[in-house]
Amino acid sequence: MVAATWLWFLKRKRNKMPNQFHIQDWVRVKNGEIFNSEGLVFESSEDKLNPFLKAAYDCFKLEYPKFHKMDGLSKLGILASEIIFRKNKPTEDTALVISNNASSLEIDRQFQESTETFASPSLFVYTLPNIVLGEISIKYKVQSENGFFISERFNAQLLKNYTESLLLSKKAPEVLCGWLDLQNGEYDVFLCLVSKERNIPFSEENLRKLYCAENDKPTH
Repeated sequence: MVAATWLWFLKRKRNKMPNQFHIQDWVRVKNGEIFNSEGLVFESSEDKLNPFLKAAYDCFKLEYPKFHKMDGLSKLGILASEIIFRKNKPTEDTALVISNNASSLEIDRQFQESTETFASPSLFVYTLPNIVLGEISIKYKVQSENGFFISERFNAQLLKNYTESLLLSKKAPEVLCGWLDLQNGEYDVFLCLVSKERNIPFSEENLRKLYCAENDKPTH
């Protein structure tokens, strides 16, 4: 009975504690559009991946020649990160936590096709989904913790729990986390920067709301 009462007290106390972490900024990339906390920041009539990426690259003046040699997943990761990091300069301790459904299947298929004639080394280097983490780290000089997870659908609980574990353990002062998926040319990107800087409370519910914005269907 005493144990049950103590557990009830701890749960009640925890529920009353203010949220320690906040979504400092976010970006959504889908269907030829890019949104962030300020609203629509880019729109293109080219919703197919490569023309869209080229148009966005020119619009934001990325000036990063290596971008053109990357696979589609890495390009999307760099583009989305750029939108956030332009206003929120990262440090070498900024952590990266990203997930998707398709892993690196898009480039895996292209590499498999290339083996019918001559296996392409430039494609092979991107046949792991976590390569995008390396590309983001190189461009923004990030040297902190990172993780890439494969899940059936957008998993707010996974992202929240892993991100919070890094922040609470003080392995990172801030975390860029979210969903970065590319399948058959269809791209679906949502990244957010989480820190102690007060803005949108960091919760599963708010992650889902931001991800499901712009008329997306709700996920679990």
